[in-house]
Amino acid sequence: MMLKGSCNVTEKIQSLTQCGIWVPHRVHPRFQNPRNVSSLCVPNASKRQDLCVSVSTTEVNNNGVTLKSRSLADKLRLGSMTEDGLSFKESYIIRSYEVGMNKTATVETIANLLQEVGCNHAQGVGFSIDGFATTPTMRKLHLIWVTARMHIEIYRYPAWSDVVEIETWCQAEGKIGTRRDFIMKDFATGEVIGRATSKWVMMNMDTRKLERVSPEVADEYLVFCPKELRLAFPEPNNRSLRKIPKLADPGHYSKLGLVPRRADLDMNQHVNNVTYIGWVLESMPQEIIDTHELSSITLDYRRECQHDDVVDSLTSAEATDAIPQLNGTNGAASGARNEDDCVQFLHLLRLSKDGSEINRGRTEWRRKTQRS
Repeated sequence: MMLKGSCNVTEKIQSLTQCGIWVPHRVHPRFQNPRNVSSLCVPNASKRQDLCVSVSTTEVNNNGVTLKSRSLADKLRLGSMTEDGLSFKESYIIRSYEVGMNKTATVETIANLLQEVGCNHAQGVGFSIDGFATTPTMRKLHLIWVTARMHIEIYRYPAWSDVVEIETWCQAEGKIGTRRDFIMKDFATGEVIGRATSKWVMMNMDTRKLERVSPEVADEYLVFCPKELRLAFPEPNNRSLRKIPKLADPGHYSKLGLVPRRADLDMNQHVNNVTYIGWVLESMPQEIIDTHELSSITLDYRRECQHDDVVDSLTSAEATDAIPQLNGTNGAASGARNEDDCVQFLHLLRLSKDGSEINRGRTEWRRKTQRS
């Protein structure tokens, strides 16, 4: 969906329709069949059919089998499948509560948007009715996707009220997982301002143990994946591929006794993966926070964290001689780097009670530039 003119997409439903940005949600070709629609009409709009919006739409295949239900959210969100049905794009306004002291989005905000667009993609193809991108077979067997690795690069942070467009797609990743890639653009200019890639594995919600991706599950989601490998980071030896060594104990900097809040728990009954980013940054030295901004973060998730766990965050500086130089960045002008202005750190999150490793990470920071 495209934003047109100066319309404020956060206004009421009436404003959405009157501004001309109300367009039907694009449905994957597999679901373009007869459907049953329930409607909710804005008061006093009996003569304005464009003010009647779908509350729920049932998609039915040629055999009469119900495939998905569309909600009011499907109609309102600024996202849809791409023409080939193999990726999903959605636009987001950066809200006031999503920015930090410098009025730009925080890395946690960006990570949350990546998670949101991934879930909306899953809903767009009929998955994730009651879980994060779970297929019908996964729900039947009490299986969920959990994050194994996340790598995010940010070339320019969007500011308050900026609009970003994020495209995402998923592909198979070995026998026990899947990968999801992302490209984030400035909606106004089309400039690539960030990229990300993630790896996910299947876990049984009852046993909390990892399981292989069965042929039944693979058949359900691979039909919506690109047939040829498509990578957000196609460059050889790019930073998303670098292994993260375990941080030597003790770290140069630490923040001990971090406790999950109730709000940190998600529908998978454990601490959400985005919370780990905040914990990692808690032990960063303040002098770096004051003079630099985060340019990339890589996290390897080793075990899940529960609501009653207490966590220690450790950080140490890492030598920068191993940072690779990139000649191309898939549309982002970030290949040229001034090594004197860049620093990187290793991170470790562990349980306070026994030192068990929860997460290891690497962050890279560039010196802040004066904003106009």
